[in-house]
Amino acid sequence: MSRKLSLTLAAVAATLGLAATPALAGKDLDAIKARGALVCGVNTGLAGFSAADSQGKWTGLDVDYCRALAAAILGDGNKVRYSPLTAQQRFTALQSGEIDVLSRNTTWTLTRDASLGMHFVGVTFYDGQGFMVPKKLNVKGAKAIKGATVCVQSGTTTELNLTDFSRANNLNLKPVVFEKQEAATGAYFSGRCQLFTTDASGLASVRSKEAQKPDDHVILPELISKEPLGPSVRRGDDEYFAVAKWVLNALLEAEEHGITQANVDELKKDSKTPGVMRLLGAGTEDTGKVLGLDKEWAYRAIKTVGNYGEIFERHVGPKTPIGLPRGANNLWNKGGLMYAPPVR
Repeated sequence: MSRKLSLTLAAVAATLGLAATPALAGKDLDAIKARGALVCGVNTGLAGFSAADSQGKWTGLDVDYCRALAAAILGDGNKVRYSPLTAQQRFTALQSGEIDVLSRNTTWTLTRDASLGMHFVGVTFYDGQGFMVPKKLNVKGAKAIKGATVCVQSGTTTELNLTDFSRANNLNLKPVVFEKQEAATGAYFSGRCQLFTTDASGLASVRSKEAQKPDDHVILPELISKEPLGPSVRRGDDEYFAVAKWVLNALLEAEEHGITQANVDELKKDSKTPGVMRLLGAGTEDTGKVLGLDKEWAYRAIKTVGNYGEIFERHVGPKTPIGLPRGANNLWNKGGLMYAPPVR
């Protein structure tokens, strides 16, 4: 066989996925396996996303991603150490190796992606920045708040967006800045500021959990920014980055296939649908091999936390105190933006 023909056949095989070889574990992935625990950076307390109860048990949408990642890598979704971080602490903690993954309602932006030594895994929640205001002030819209004082957390895209919005609309807004969100919300509820601003999901969370009378506060309808929130990992370990990406994709694809926490065992045993068998490691195909994992990595993630839709509904959906609609966070084939590349 000629060298040219050999190269051509090799290229075709690679295109078809026939030349896949096992992944070589990187230093971060090796360290997680050796430690026997995933260290996950989370919010200090944001209901629905990451918050600890009185017994120290962490729950939330961001927490469940960490549990799924631990289940895929370590075989147990409980092998997670949670590191609560402020907005100012989060990037340094990831850069320094203090945490393995940052899953803390963090917006994916160009500057963060390109200059902070981190890779965003994907989007777990499409959001946008809004405003909350006492109902008694009778404010009808975001552009009717000229000259108002606004409580905001420092070190966030929220603070930057507020400045841009005020300048672009000649509103002369007066930011009152706090390092911790708890301080910012406390100041708002005590009347120090006329408004509070953060991501719309955060506004709903704060109103449901911290307001003495949630109905006394209105979340204005306008969103002033795009806030795609998602986990991130440190640069330097492409193998671990791949695992972190595909765990999220697996949770999305599970919802597409109708795989739930309740039926995953039954489908793993009985399903003849190729996509389901491949995702759950039930057939002859081994997607884990190229990730440096075993073939049941996605099955364990789904068994631990359910599919993406279940995670959303459990923590922030319409039946929770936070009460958010799926909206943009629905699957692509149901009018939303959630779309996973094929797990194959």
